[in-house]
Amino acid sequence: MKVGAKNLITDVPGIYVGNAQDDALKSGTTVLISDAPFVASVDVMGGAPGTRETDLLAPDKHVGAVDALVLSGGSAFGLDAASGVVNGLRAQGRGFAVGDVTVPIVPAAILFDLLNGGDKGWADNPYPALGEAALADASEDFDLGSVGAGTGALTGFLKGGLGSASFVLNSGITVGALVACNPIGSVNTPGERHFWAAPFEMDGEFGGLGPDPRAGLCFPPHSLKAPGINERSNTTIAIVATDAKLNKAQAKRVATAAQDGMARAIVPAHTPFDGDLVFAAATGKREMDEPDKDMLQIGAAAAHCLARAIARGVYHASPKAGDVLPCWKDSQKS
Repeated sequence: MKVGAKNLITDVPGIYVGNAQDDALKSGTTVLISDAPFVASVDVMGGAPGTRETDLLAPDKHVGAVDALVLSGGSAFGLDAASGVVNGLRAQGRGFAVGDVTVPIVPAAILFDLLNGGDKGWADNPYPALGEAALADASEDFDLGSVGAGTGALTGFLKGGLGSASFVLNSGITVGALVACNPIGSVNTPGERHFWAAPFEMDGEFGGLGPDPRAGLCFPPHSLKAPGINERSNTTIAIVATDAKLNKAQAKRVATAAQDGMARAIVPAHTPFDGDLVFAAATGKREMDEPDKDMLQIGAAAAHCLARAIARGVYHASPKAGDVLPCWKDSQKS
């Protein structure tokens, strides 16, 4: 396997990502779309998820493809970001045809960032507008760190962020990951210098420090998140994508396999207080020559990419006024 040209999920042909954020709000939204409707599924392993239209992604449900996927801050308020995306897609004439009506299908997942130091005193919910703006921003190139759904994200000890990574398999199939990292756990080993995902790093993409050389590492029993937000107020939400032609059951298997990447990069992961969730998206542009072998490699690559993407999101986080936790790069200066 080799890293894709951009080392972003948009290395998957036909995939585009858009971000919108409000730094005063300390929150934002990320949208993934394709140049055509795509197969999608989802796997949820956290104990406190917040979602919209995820039931229809089950293999036995009627809708075979979706028009976009949304990751957003804002907790339950952020689910309305999908409404803004639906409005924007409807204006483009995109969606599921039901008689004379076209209905965009936009599943979404949210993370909790309501107590991160931002101004949450809005009169009108800002997330529909953020969703529509993120859709309008969609392109092959996008920033990482404190942008989009990762704008106000926090880990247990440092700022979280939006991350992405990719692989091109020997078969030519491309796999990528996109993640907004906001866990109760830590992405870094005790001391916050090394990343738990270090064994999977490619080409120094998150500092090249290598694994922590110490033995007996374990997660600390506390969190530095502000008082009151270390329980029921977390969540890492992700999308893994491929250009392979998958059905919904195969996409579900890829989403499930990708959860291993979350566990490699966050300690602890999948807790009762996280809504950890992975969407899988498949554009179907490339046939699988050897389906059993290809499915094994796609799932393994999805997990690998997700672990790297989580570390990259924290690595690229940038400081903003009013932050309640430091970013990784600033913490290394002390």
